[in-house]
Amino acid sequence: MYFDWTYVVFVLPMVILSLIAQVKVKSTYTKYSRILSRRGLTAEQAARMILDRNGLRNVPVGRISGDLTDHFDPRTNSISLSDSVYGSTSVAAIGVAAHESGHAVQYAEGYAPLKFRNAIVPVTQFGAKLSTPLVILGLILSIYPLAYAGIILFGAVVVFQLVTLPTEFNASRRALAVLEEGNYLDGEELRGAKKVLSAAAMTYVAALFMSLMSLLRLIVIVSGSKNSRKRR
Repeated sequence: MYFDWTYVVFVLPMVILSLIAQVKVKSTYTKYSRILSRRGLTAEQAARMILDRNGLRNVPVGRISGDLTDHFDPRTNSISLSDSVYGSTSVAAIGVAAHESGHAVQYAEGYAPLKFRNAIVPVTQFGAKLSTPLVILGLILSIYPLAYAGIILFGAVVVFQLVTLPTEFNASRRALAVLEEGNYLDGEELRGAKKVLSAAAMTYVAALFMSLMSLLRLIVIVSGSKNSRKRR
């Protein structure tokens, strides 16, 4: 019976960290989604006020189906808030809306990490789709340059996750600063929003860790196969 030790060393830690991040986000968001802001602002209203405050009246705030599917789309220069966030007056929802507004402000200011991340999206998508098939094909045919080409393509995914971290952290800092400066949330509510955004940040750390571990696993597998073939 063949035992693939790379699953224990690389895959298992990925699964564990991913589960921890998901549980943390879910529990923190659920907790603060029950705490309503004293001002009674909805997440949509908060996003609109933050955008207007930054001179971004041209950026629409729309609604999108799903749960925590909130995002800023640079292609349309618009914010989409999920059903559970859009009309909610909870501390959690306002924190999420402010975070997405932070991305809109980044885009308007030409924030370098965001511009770089947007620029490499096509390469990242291409790499994510073709990297594993190229590695597998290279191993099967013993064409190792092909396998290493797959590894290089997967490296684009790692770079994308790496540049995502400062982008997301900066958006959260902007969100918390504007929520405090505009008195959208009071002290205790602001601390709740910070916990929500900090928990969300864990998912990006987990994503980077997972992509790094996946990259290392591919390198180990291809290098091991190549060395094994040389010894024959």
